[in-house]
Amino acid sequence: MGRDYPRRSRSKIDEQRKVAGITESKNLEEQAISLVGTDIYEKLVKGYTEKQWGRDCKDLPAFIIKRLPVRLTFDNNYFNALYQDIPIGGYARIVENMLKGIEIRLGVDYLEHKVELDALADRVVYTGSIDAYFGYRFGPLEYHSVRFETETLDKPNFQGNAAVNYTDRETPWTRIIEHKWFEFGKDEQGNDLPKTVISREYSSEWKPGDEPYYPVNDEENSALYAKYKKLADAEQNVIFGGRLAEYKYYDMDQVVAATIEMSMSAF
Repeated sequence: MGRDYPRRSRSKIDEQRKVAGITESKNLEEQAISLVGTDIYEKLVKGYTEKQWGRDCKDLPAFIIKRLPVRLTFDNNYFNALYQDIPIGGYARIVENMLKGIEIRLGVDYLEHKVELDALADRVVYTGSIDAYFGYRFGPLEYHSVRFETETLDKPNFQGNAAVNYTDRETPWTRIIEHKWFEFGKDEQGNDLPKTVISREYSSEWKPGDEPYYPVNDEENSALYAKYKKLADAEQNVIFGGRLAEYKYYDMDQVVAATIEMSMSAF
């Protein structure tokens, strides 16, 4: 019976897609239903997405959900990429190695000290918000933010996984991260850790003073970004890169690929 699940699942999804009659997806809701049908959309996509973005799925662009694969297998990887992982020691170790021997200034607002800092280099790589760079000349772009509640627990295991998403609309957090499982819960000597640290992740509307995380790439914001992009293209000796400076929803592999391509063309 179990071996028949993929065929039955595909049949049910195809039936629901046919009933929906969507030929061209104009928003995230239509795109999701055209991919997985109404049952999976209602149970796994709708509540989580609206909680994360603070917007109705009908008001979100279709490409947000297009980036995720649909598989009728027991493969629980996030994407279909052949190699999927995080670096040993995390990304912090990579960044530390990249910055060895380089002067680092923390707690400095680049835009407040722009003239002084620009004079230190022939080329500037800017990864902050593009609208902030231009003093919000055309008005602010919209972003979505995230806040975390972190807790240390006197137990070796909380959820047995690095990340667990909560897809229902009622649970206030979108997911819980249990950090030790990114490194398999061992210390440097290979011993089990008796405690665990978890972080509950809450989605929130961005406001000035908050840290922006996700660009809201709807039609209105995309049109506004296009105005800032023209200004950015006219800037000499400044490279705009990353989610905020390009106002683009990047995944990590896309960030690395874009960085390599940009560095090869810019230098």
